[in-house]
Amino acid sequence: MPTYRGSLQLDALGDASRRAIVALLAERPSPVGELADRLPISRPAVSQHLRVLKAAGLVADRPDGTRRVYSLDATGLADIRAFLDRFWRDDLDHFATHVAERLRGDDPAGGTP
Repeated sequence: MPTYRGSLQLDALGDASRRAIVALLAERPSPVGELADRLPISRPAVSQHLRVLKAAGLVADRPDGTRRVYSLDATGLADIRAFLDRFWRDDLDHFATHVAERLRGDDPAGGTP
């Protein structure tokens, strides 16, 4: 299987606080202060997590007066979905092959139909 070029995205989602931030941003775009008010971590920690998520292409930000509003980046999320969908398709393909082999009676595991 080819190397997934966006492994940085999956690594970024490996942290529970970053997953919580992504979940909040899925509800609505938010500035750092609002996110910090809704999470059990400090504002500087939220800022650091947002930097990681932004570097991974999972969030984007835009200026809004003196603050920045963060939102999910649909392109980065689509990359992760495509990666996971490939596994799902592969699993379904393997399952279909297994069922067909069992129905033909040539199951390599020696099972019976």
